[in-house]
Amino acid sequence: MARHPLEKTRNIGIMAHIDAGKTTTTERILYYTGRSYKIGEVHDGAATMDWMEQEQERGITITSAATTCYWNDHRINIIDTPGHVDFTVEVERSLRVLDGTVAVFDGVAGVETQSETVWRQAEKYSVPRMCFVNKMDRTGADFYFVVDTIKERLTENYVVLQLPIGAEADYQGIVDLITMKALIWHGEDLGASWDEVDIPDDLVDKAEEYREMMLDKLSEFDETIMEKYLEEQEITEEDLKSAIREGTLHHGLVPVLNGTAFKNKGVQPLLDAVVDYLPSPLDIPEIVGTSIKGEEEVTRKVSDDEPFSALAFKIMTDPHVGRLAFFRVYSGSLEKGSQILNPRTGNKERMGRILEMHANDREDVDAVYTGDIMAAIGIKDVRTGDSLVAIDKPLILEEMTFPDPVIDVAVEPKSKADQEKLSKALMALSQEDPTFRVHTDQETAQTILSGMGELHLEVLVDRMLREFNVDASVGKPQVAYRETITKEVTTTYTHKKQTGGSGQFAEVEIDVRPAQPGEGYSFDDNISGGRIPKEYIPAVDAGIKEAMTSGVLAGFPVVDVQVELNDGKFHDVDSSDMAFKIAGTMAFKEAARKARPALLEPIMAVEVVTPDDYLGGVVGDLNSRRGQVQGTEQRGNNQVVNALVPLSEMFGYVGDLRTMSSGRANYTMQFDSYQQMPTSVQEEVVTRLRGE
Repeated sequence: MARHPLEKTRNIGIMAHIDAGKTTTTERILYYTGRSYKIGEVHDGAATMDWMEQEQERGITITSAATTCYWNDHRINIIDTPGHVDFTVEVERSLRVLDGTVAVFDGVAGVETQSETVWRQAEKYSVPRMCFVNKMDRTGADFYFVVDTIKERLTENYVVLQLPIGAEADYQGIVDLITMKALIWHGEDLGASWDEVDIPDDLVDKAEEYREMMLDKLSEFDETIMEKYLEEQEITEEDLKSAIREGTLHHGLVPVLNGTAFKNKGVQPLLDAVVDYLPSPLDIPEIVGTSIKGEEEVTRKVSDDEPFSALAFKIMTDPHVGRLAFFRVYSGSLEKGSQILNPRTGNKERMGRILEMHANDREDVDAVYTGDIMAAIGIKDVRTGDSLVAIDKPLILEEMTFPDPVIDVAVEPKSKADQEKLSKALMALSQEDPTFRVHTDQETAQTILSGMGELHLEVLVDRMLREFNVDASVGKPQVAYRETITKEVTTTYTHKKQTGGSGQFAEVEIDVRPAQPGEGYSFDDNISGGRIPKEYIPAVDAGIKEAMTSGVLAGFPVVDVQVELNDGKFHDVDSSDMAFKIAGTMAFKEAARKARPALLEPIMAVEVVTPDDYLGGVVGDLNSRRGQVQGTEQRGNNQVVNALVPLSEMFGYVGDLRTMSSGRANYTMQFDSYQQMPTSVQEEVVTRLRGE
């Protein structure tokens, strides 16, 4: 495959709240770029990008499928990301490797909770964005309302480039404020062609007003526009496009477009805008990583001539070709069959086959170049977030950070054969998804799966049954509590064991105190005068960490603790690493019992959108769930209630809300923080968990 020019490459993501029409928008892009020969509809379960069986059944996108298409001589690599909050990690992972993104909004609902979450994630990685107000054909669609929600909830730094012509069933097309022409689509050829006509009379004044606003915004950072604007000279289409591109790439400007992907209107101008305004890999600053020892910064230019560096951003098991590692190339080039280094493992790996992906078709390629997003077969030990680099010039690219899971479910295989299949399935799934964790409960010996929400675990369990044929019984979802301490305590523990020959001896004195919420664990060595030899100190630390995996209240991990090792004793013959590790473990457990241990529970940020009639009932119900209502606001014809509610109180909420509002209210929730439980609730929960 010939090298496609870097300046004509776009790596973009399409992101949105669930049901804003994101997958449909991607489907239309693939159709108009000639990558898909028939249009797949999400509600028919035929969408190309939703290629897992469950995605097609549920009508939501769970994993980001990557695909490549071509438009106006530009190569566009698209990642379709999930909109459901349980799969936020997929979004975070994709944003790390994208250069620009299109945020899709529902023309009726405007900016919703998950849209905000995704927006914040894009800001974290400084990804340039543009907005596509979709579903303009829906009853109640209001472009200007959506623009207001963008202004209020996301950014004031937006610029409207198109106005809608008509709305709801009468939506016909757009007014292009750059050319000051109207584009009208006709339904006969699935939106493949449109007419360029004069702006309808009733929209001329509004178009003039919004064009003035656009010029005003652009003149803030573009001198050519400012000079021509002030001197009333003609501002050309090129002047405007160049200013919008400059603003989008370097000044956080967000272009706003509109259309209806489902009715095939407005998608081609969206593609033009992707090419005109979103960055190519060359617009992204040089790549900064660290040396293998992590001591110094290493930079790479965005060029094929630099040493090879890439980031694996997704691992998937494909039913036809086995394990696929999706990766983004930041610098250099590589031919298939070449060796690379994975700095995390220190292993050299061979890239057997390299595939250009189109949802779930694939095309073999002979080489990859800077800016490419491809999938590799043959890399054995690779995880999400691993760097893949040249053996002779290695570096570690920035690692990805992922939130801790908040919900657990117990899984028991039905037979010995299932036990083996289960181990294999869990290993494969946890390599694919870093927010999915597995551990064995020490008391019950059950396998516990942890995830980001009920849907996340449901999908994982479903995949286990379907893809790996594991027959297992699955328990009810449980809350992933944490434990902490609330007072400072000093404890001395002596570990002594004498059994013929050399015995075991270690004594430690530790000071244990609460840390700030979210600070985690810290260990300070204050030993002086050789009271404990230096070589035994790491063993004490390791023993404490081991004790923290299972707290004294109900066996949950302990968090947010500061430990100081202040004193101790050793024996020339009987002391060992093992003795000091045991002393560390036992000292911490003893201290934790005395330090007023407390249970922490995950608190969820809940947003309920409800018609006015049900507002009182919704608020009353949230209060009865120990919720703290943070505020309510009017959005269109609905009221929006924001509240912080313990996760344990939200099980079954979807059915209760449906009943309470005759199916008219809906909600979203995402993890907010861990907070200490009220004492009365804690006693109840601990008693239940201990089975007393």
